[in-house]
Amino acid sequence: MSARPDTVIVEADGGSRGNPGPAGYGAVVFDAAHAEVLAERRAGIGVATNNVAEYRGLIAGLAAAVELGAARVEVRMDSKLVIEQLSGRWKVKHAAMIPLAEEARGLVAEFDAVTFTWIPRARNSHADRLANEAMDAAAGAEVPPLAGDAGTRPARAKAADAPVAGRTAPSDAAATARDRAPGWTGARGAPTRLLLLRHGRTALSVERRYSGRGNPPLDEVGREQAERAAKMLATRGGIDAVVCSPLARAHATATAAAQAIGLQPEILDDLIETDFGTWEGLTFTEAATRDPEAHEAWLGDPALPPPGGESFAAVRTRIERVRDELLARFPERTVLVVSHVTPIKTLLQLALDVGPALLYRLHLDLAALSIAEFYPDGGASVRLVNDTSYL
Repeated sequence: MSARPDTVIVEADGGSRGNPGPAGYGAVVFDAAHAEVLAERRAGIGVATNNVAEYRGLIAGLAAAVELGAARVEVRMDSKLVIEQLSGRWKVKHAAMIPLAEEARGLVAEFDAVTFTWIPRARNSHADRLANEAMDAAAGAEVPPLAGDAGTRPARAKAADAPVAGRTAPSDAAATARDRAPGWTGARGAPTRLLLLRHGRTALSVERRYSGRGNPPLDEVGREQAERAAKMLATRGGIDAVVCSPLARAHATATAAAQAIGLQPEILDDLIETDFGTWEGLTFTEAATRDPEAHEAWLGDPALPPPGGESFAAVRTRIERVRDELLARFPERTVLVVSHVTPIKTLLQLALDVGPALLYRLHLDLAALSIAEFYPDGGASVRLVNDTSYL
């Protein structure tokens, strides 16, 4: 291509086969007459929601326009959410969307002018095709090569930059100490170390049922798991405090550990498990059969609660309070935190600074130990996940 375009059209799309599920994005850059393809982008991004994939497509398309040296961009997408949020008419409320919107706005600032236009799906077929090709390629299918002079150059938002869906792909200039492991960035101060222990087994655990605010006790296996975890922690030593959820299964697990190391467990109400509302006690299949639309929507949006229950976004808010309280009360100390799947995953999510896809992708066994460290300068790291070697 001999000359840089003054004005380009960016069309972008994204999709998820499951919402959340295997996801990918596509983006195409046209000349101002919408006659010539200047660049194409596509990539699979692992497990993500439709909205995350659509934002990633927009980011890739804008990055391609930057590489082409365009001064003005017209963005066209069939995502009403992305168009309205980037136009400033809708607020960005979802935790997974906020960093993506910030990344997109950073790219928008590279141009003299950017407009955002909603188009019907039928008029976004080129980007839609690229997104589907990305998902096909991730599943092992062969797909045609990309077109356009810039098509073979790496997009800023490529799949390799985002092993966890929902996290924005950092540009070279945007990488900060917060995004790197404190071990080699010189994070200042000693961390507050949180030993994150999931409670032992209950009857609902055996049957793999939603177990939130219901209060089943540990069963015989669960009590044995708690004792084994307690012996391991006593041998490990160096624990300054024990805090736990108010629910019986977590309190019993915490009590066993606290007694083994000579401490008393303290109940923190915010460490309680998610309230699954009317789905409490149901299996995944039973809940999906009873409320198919609500269940599917809940899986795709952390801000949506189950009927009569609590959203994952609400859980994150109270777990952030727990983290902040523990860091203030126990600076440079080690705290055993005995809780449940969602609170523990959320603490790991905060330490990793990633989106809500971690809640769906990370597995935690009963009575498993994970370790997260939070530094006084804002750095964080995850040292261990799902250790069950002592059981």
